[in-house]
Amino acid sequence: MDGTVSPGAAASEVREALESAALVVGEPRLLHALGAPPSARTVEIGDPHAALEEIDIAQGRGQAVVVVAEGDPGFFGLVRALRARGHTPRVLPALSPVARAFARAGLPWDDALVVSVSDAESLRRAVNVCRAHPKVAVLTAPGAGPAELGRELFPQTPRSFIVCESLGGPDERVVNVRPAEATTRPWRNPEVVLVLDSRHAVGASRWLAGAAPGPPGWALPAGAFAQDDALRPDVLAFALAKLGPRIGDMVWDIATGGATGGATGGATGGATGGATGGGAAGGSIAIECARLGAAAVAVERDDASCERVRDNVRAHEVRVAVARGEVPGVLDHLPVPDAVFVSGGGQGAVRACAARALRTAVIAVSEAAHVRPACEALTAEGFSAEAVRLQATRLAPFEERPSDPVCLVWGERTEGRQAWRPQVPAPRRAETIAELPEGPIG
Repeated sequence: MDGTVSPGAAASEVREALESAALVVGEPRLLHALGAPPSARTVEIGDPHAALEEIDIAQGRGQAVVVVAEGDPGFFGLVRALRARGHTPRVLPALSPVARAFARAGLPWDDALVVSVSDAESLRRAVNVCRAHPKVAVLTAPGAGPAELGRELFPQTPRSFIVCESLGGPDERVVNVRPAEATTRPWRNPEVVLVLDSRHAVGASRWLAGAAPGPPGWALPAGAFAQDDALRPDVLAFALAKLGPRIGDMVWDIATGGATGGATGGATGGATGGATGGGAAGGSIAIECARLGAAAVAVERDDASCERVRDNVRAHEVRVAVARGEVPGVLDHLPVPDAVFVSGGGQGAVRACAARALRTAVIAVSEAAHVRPACEALTAEGFSAEAVRLQATRLAPFEERPSDPVCLVWGERTEGRQAWRPQVPAPRRAETIAELPEGPIG
């Protein structure tokens, strides 16, 4: 294969590659801008799979092929697909759209996360990344641009958008908007949306590009949370292992009102443990998941419990949304979760929470008698179901301090069963609003 080139690469090398090509593949705009030689056949990339088939055929005939791509084709581009089909392209890259976008904004981007959106599922995960991280570049797609991002993030997640259209071309436009404004503004050809927490847009210097290094440990001691009401470290560690929080996930930490008994308290001594009345244990699960890079929501039933969770969130400097309400009504207003953790609750509450989980559900109960109903609730919603009884003994000088046992029930969604999804409202018709200031963020 002769090469994969980008407008903006060294002009002499690009011209040399094009003049030797029997087949030139690319988007119509790029083909027009570069001008393929008359002797070359051109194929527009409308259907990438069909274009790759044409490349395979030409290569099989020993013909020279040039693929014209935007920016750096090795960065979320065609180079991976070409390599996967056995081709060995010579790549002539230009600046990637992400590099151009941050340059236009006047911001460093070695600490930014970059996500590429291609469908509804990748959009959902991209939104979760934007919820959990302060600096994200989103490579857009039709139906997954600034309007869709703004609709998902507003008003719960305060962010600033820098929308970049036609970067490097004569129609280039860079616009600063708020998420609410992004949902109603007409867009021409958005390529990249920078989603920023303006308080942390610059970011700290560090040695690793992209996401920050993970925490040095997890399952923090109960004393690391306000009022010592967090899950015991042994329970917390097991629950986190089953939830599997990661970047792009949404995790719910739900207080249902049922007693969880010794799941909390008793971490530093005493055999009696503590009862939380089904609280979300100070948001300890949500906070731990946020520390591991996931987006998280903690749900509590009253204002005092919500404020306690907020205190813990501020103390650990993480991003956790806090909601107040009763299951199941409160669930309709939350983002779709990959995993849910439920503290106590009856079968109805457990089923309502599990029904919405895409991947995993974990339930904490204080008594063995509650294990079977919890397992039945999971299986009724299309999950496998397993359970364990945990009891740890803290060894202190000259004495043992046993904690109360707690049972954890967990399950993975089985194939063929879909999670419950709320009805999605019809998108608002785009309408023109007054022009906003354009240029670098202040």
